[in-house]
Amino acid sequence: MTVNSAAPPLRVLSLLPSNTEIVCALGLTDWLVGRSHECDFPAEIRGLPACTAAAIPVDGSSAEIDREVKQALEGAMSLYRVDQEQVRRLAPEVILTQAQCDVCAVSLADVEEAVSQLAQSRPRLLSLAPRILADVWGDVRRVAEFLGVAARGIELAQQLAARVESIAGRVAGQRRPRVACLEWLDPLMSAGNWVPELVRLAGGIDPLGKVGAHSDWLTWPELIAADPEVILLMPCGFDLPRIRAELPALQLRPQWHSLRAVREGRIYLVDGNQFFNRPGPRLVESLQILVEILHPGEADSVWRHRGVDWQPLESFAAAAEPP
Repeated sequence: MTVNSAAPPLRVLSLLPSNTEIVCALGLTDWLVGRSHECDFPAEIRGLPACTAAAIPVDGSSAEIDREVKQALEGAMSLYRVDQEQVRRLAPEVILTQAQCDVCAVSLADVEEAVSQLAQSRPRLLSLAPRILADVWGDVRRVAEFLGVAARGIELAQQLAARVESIAGRVAGQRRPRVACLEWLDPLMSAGNWVPELVRLAGGIDPLGKVGAHSDWLTWPELIAADPEVILLMPCGFDLPRIRAELPALQLRPQWHSLRAVREGRIYLVDGNQFFNRPGPRLVESLQILVEILHPGEADSVWRHRGVDWQPLESFAAAAEPP
């Protein structure tokens, strides 16, 4: 990336994985002094001190986590903790956070409360709340401008948008299968925001999600009525092994086996934690994964993610069986 700015380094604390990825994609990895407990990409930021933690158990099943979340929200409790002492020691000049979803990451209110306790410094806050791809590219520019490197943000946002346009052009005119994207499995939730937009760009139709609208709960009759030809399992915060462990929540239901996508063997496990649920630069890779799944004949060999970021259900099950 061409660098035209001579902005001095800032001490940046990022409390959302996608924000962290934006900072790194801008070439400012060495400006980061801290992260959230969920920030894990790129690998070099994992050694930074974590300033947040989950306030509820997150190692249970989908249904158990759902119950914990709803109980906490009913009691007006925060789902995450901010380590105020750690933040004080790091003395950030800038804190990047979010105001989109209080369930997915530490809330803006929690961050503002932590900052209010800092007697010696008052870091500047930037809170992001993207809903569609254009918002994400806009946030790239906003972060860059906030950090004093506006030219980098303009260039990166243009590059990302151009890559999306190029990928979408490869599948223009192809048959468009009906695709259901499940962001939670028990209870069911259909993915919203930018995910239906990605499906459309990848040459599919999402009959359940609404572009720019938050992900929403889904009933089994609604899923059956949508008659998806393809189902993508992308629970928020789950990697592929964790998704596989959740499969009984679906497979033990008689409705599951009545679905067309199940009968035709078009169920795919995708790493939504790393890709689809993170509104950052890797949404372009998310689009590439979708094209590979929906239109494999159009996917260039350099896009191959199989075995790492997505797998057909049958292949994953076979690969996971002990020898």
